[in-house]
Amino acid sequence: MGQLLYMLTRLSGARRVFELGSGYGYSTAWFAMGVRDNGGGEVFHVVWDEGLSRAARGYLERLGLERVIRFTVSEAVTALRNTDGRFDIIFSDIEKDGYPASLPVIKQHLGSGGLLLADNMFWRGKVLDPRAADTDTEGVRSFTRAVFADKDFTSTIVPLRDGVLLARRN
Repeated sequence: MGQLLYMLTRLSGARRVFELGSGYGYSTAWFAMGVRDNGGGEVFHVVWDEGLSRAARGYLERLGLERVIRFTVSEAVTALRNTDGRFDIIFSDIEKDGYPASLPVIKQHLGSGGLLLADNMFWRGKVLDPRAADTDTEGVRSFTRAVFADKDFTSTIVPLRDGVLLARRN
């Protein structure tokens, strides 16, 4: 997964990346290396927990990437809504039942030609099981349908790990 994130960052020339749900900073590291190698910019690492943010900061500082990372402790969609400017890449790995409601905010902040990436699109195979009706599975299904139906995006799903949505803003 990391190599894909790095490669997409480099190929797109991304200088501004926003992560919705950054965890311990695995994806942040790959985005930050790509942004650094593109000449600099900023990667927004956003988590809801101060301890998690502190741990991620420690890992990412050890990698020497802190210059291009902005750390925010907040609910991710709210943080994006309250952040100025457009982004070259927005990566979503939030609670899956929150995916559908995040799409309008993502569209508002994703620049033309920008990339929307979302993790867990296969949701451990549950999206193909008609009996699976939990809110997370329904959230992934609804989000996927909405992105693919939206004429503002050209979309595909990369069958890597648990599925990665890759959509380019037209």
